[in-house]
Amino acid sequence: MALDNKRRQELSDFLRTRRARIAPADVGLPPGTRRRTPGLRREEVSTLAGISATLYTWLEQGRDIGVSSRVLDSVARVLKLDSLERTRLFQLAMRQPPPDRAARKPSVSPLLKRLIDNISATPVLVMGRRLDVLAWNYAARAFFVDFETIPPGERNLLWLFFTNRTMRSRYVDWAARAQHVLAQFRLEYGRAAGDADFEELVAKLKLVSSEFAEWWPRHDVRLLDEGRTDYRYPGVGRLIAEYINFSVNGNPELTMAVLTPAPELRSIEKVRRIIRDFKPSLRAAG
Repeated sequence: MALDNKRRQELSDFLRTRRARIAPADVGLPPGTRRRTPGLRREEVSTLAGISATLYTWLEQGRDIGVSSRVLDSVARVLKLDSLERTRLFQLAMRQPPPDRAARKPSVSPLLKRLIDNISATPVLVMGRRLDVLAWNYAARAFFVDFETIPPGERNLLWLFFTNRTMRSRYVDWAARAQHVLAQFRLEYGRAAGDADFEELVAKLKLVSSEFAEWWPRHDVRLLDEGRTDYRYPGVGRLIAEYINFSVNGNPELTMAVLTPAPELRSIEKVRRIIRDFKPSLRAAG
């Protein structure tokens, strides 16, 4: 029951934030003069979606009701949800149960660990769905933070982004990248439907990071994807690196993130220098 209540609250917050970002002009309505809050009114969403105001209100309030795929499609259309947000709406509204993680705890096999250890020229991480960092190579220790000195309970990419000064200093535009990672985590959080480990991490981050507490209610979501990021390092300055994420052996619980330096700004040479000059601590945590 607690998990279902959490799912309905997540659905309520998600719909409310999506509704607030749609201006009346975006859907052909006059702006009006007596709007106390941004975005569309609930009755406007229901009218545009062709459903009753009561049904939409109950849906957004997180009432324990059943809705059809047709209704959800109509709501997604009015709120201009992208494909990822539409999937999230269906997951939350159609009572998708949380995955059974007890049967398959995320773990890194010795073979996979040897594989990433043998990749010496580029940083590699293996992460679980909560963005827990489960394995890393020497280059990742040099490029990001020395994971072996981080307590096991803090080896989480989201936690490190918002609490670790070294990790924060690596990014030219930390705020944009942190929000990107937060949106990736938010997607998994919705799929987890009240998983206690996810809830614990969110609660801790709200207490220690004002940025996290501010950005969390936005309900932005995105897939683990590929792209490029600007970094800066003492002694070498600014560099650009590209990243890509892979599912490990078809296991949705594990993602391998591989980072490669871009040709611009002599980034390849700079990353090699960072790895070469890294002096690991003799102290290991946990």
